[in-house]
Amino acid sequence: MVNSNAIKSYIVKNGFTQEEVAKKLCISYQSLNLKINNKVEFSVYEAYKMCEILNIPCEEMKSIFFAK
Repeated sequence: MVNSNAIKSYIVKNGFTQEEVAKKLCISYQSLNLKINNKVEFSVYEAYKMCEILNIPCEEMKSIFFAK
């Protein structure tokens, strides 16, 4: 389960929209939205790519993408 609030916060903090992030991930806006809202899981590649796009420190990746 992902920490949706943290991801949304990083998207805003970096001045992106969810649509822009989806394009950078090469997925649809709908797919990203499902993943952010815990309907579908992020792949490991997508989680790493999100960290890269949103400047999320590696040490925070676990608490954001593998939250309980």
